[in-house]
Amino acid sequence: MKRTACLEIQDFLGITQGEIHIGGSTIPGEYILPKIIGDFREGHPLVSVVLSISDTNDIEGRVLNGHLELGIVGSRRSDSNLIHHKLWKDELVLAVPAHHRFAKKRAVSIEELSKEPFILRQAGSGTLKIMEDYLKTSGSKAIDSLNVVARFGTSTAVKEGIKAGLGISVLSLRALDTELKTDIIKALKVKGLSMFRNFYLIRDRRRIASPLCQAMLDFLLATSKEK
Repeated sequence: MKRTACLEIQDFLGITQGEIHIGGSTIPGEYILPKIIGDFREGHPLVSVVLSISDTNDIEGRVLNGHLELGIVGSRRSDSNLIHHKLWKDELVLAVPAHHRFAKKRAVSIEELSKEPFILRQAGSGTLKIMEDYLKTSGSKAIDSLNVVARFGTSTAVKEGIKAGLGISVLSLRALDTELKTDIIKALKVKGLSMFRNFYLIRDRRRIASPLCQAMLDFLLATSKEK
């Protein structure tokens, strides 16, 4: 009751200064949110945004336990306490080094894929979950069909592994912008798979959104229409 009354007073007074804690899974946290936070602060210069970056499962858990007011994640979990707002679209592609034998191809089969050293994201990653779901729908043996040589915690680490020749991987197209422009990494399709997903804005329905939280939520929803 005390917190509710405090938030109602803040809302009435139009308080738009202070600190807000939000979380992003790896792709939105590293490649999308920094610019959006900068744009948000142009209209809210007295607001400090604390951005935590982790995998999807961890961000969801921290929203549910109240450590984060908002989260932006790469897959959707069926927890009745989470409110999901659909944000930006994303595409997953097969990423290979520019010198790889697949580099001049536009697409490869799952059978060809299974013969190559493969780098996976760690358990809890939204990218990994989406990839697993698509492989299952293809009728393959899912992750078990891949020659997994390493599991890394971030997309950045996966990219470095690809550049070093450790293996190939499936990554978000958003994470490969610089590498594709500089021709360091090539992006291919996997035959029979069209790997698209949405990013989601999540918050805990059991908690009243603070004025700062609501301002950030509204801003994110508005910018999602532009991307």
